[in-house]
Amino acid sequence: MINDLMVVDAHVHAPRLSTLKPAWLEWADRYSGPHPWRDAYDERGDPVPERLDALMEAEGVDRALLFCEYSPRATGVQPFEDLLPIVEYNPVRFRPVANVNPHLHHPAAAEAERQLDLGAVALKLHPVHGAFSPAERELYRVYAVCAERGVPVILHSGTSSFPGSRTRFGDPRLMLDVIEDFPDVHFVFAHGGRGWWYDTAAFLALAKPNVWLDLAGLPPKRLPEYYARFGLSRLAERWIFGTDWPGVPGASRNVAALGDLGLPAETLRAVLSTNAATIFSL
Repeated sequence: MINDLMVVDAHVHAPRLSTLKPAWLEWADRYSGPHPWRDAYDERGDPVPERLDALMEAEGVDRALLFCEYSPRATGVQPFEDLLPIVEYNPVRFRPVANVNPHLHHPAAAEAERQLDLGAVALKLHPVHGAFSPAERELYRVYAVCAERGVPVILHSGTSSFPGSRTRFGDPRLMLDVIEDFPDVHFVFAHGGRGWWYDTAAFLALAKPNVWLDLAGLPPKRLPEYYARFGLSRLAERWIFGTDWPGVPGASRNVAALGDLGLPAETLRAVLSTNAATIFSL
């Protein structure tokens, strides 16, 4: 907790470093600043559950969603199974998120079900790193699985700096039909449409009750600039706090920066925990 506020970090990467491409490590070191994220790892580059748990506790993070990723073009392959020792160590603080790539998983729906059966509380798709459209017909069965199970879908939206990425697949407009075809599925646009698509993502979040924006990778002090065309307090009701750890100078700093935006107290509480707790059944 921070200032008596529960904090859910809905966007955390804690992979084994040996599964990553060099650009990922350069990104983490560049954007973490003084935050000692490598303290959570052993000399082999494997996350140590008790160290990561202690670091999150020190940062005031009560719940954290852990991401895996199957993106050999961009970051590498970080298997879902690598998350399980962390979750087993503290299943209250840590929850795993599934990930599928239709270029690797055939059928993709079967792989989604497998990871959900192992305890995933959500499914993430990374069209930009995987170089696929999130509206591919093959993925409709994946969305149907999520609808059947009441599981939210997180999608990377906006740009990515990693070599091998295909930025055009980060356009939220690609999801227009999917959002309307699956009205009972919560869709979370990670990074809030970062880059060229802030307006598109914000319009969708305000227009569609099943669309949300996570704030991962976005400096809180710049949110009024990114969403200048919108009433910030109203749009903030559709926000979910996330850091993109370890590429952040600490969750506590971002929480403090969000507090400086002057949002109503209940809205700030919703951003930091209530929205995520409801959507991800935490």
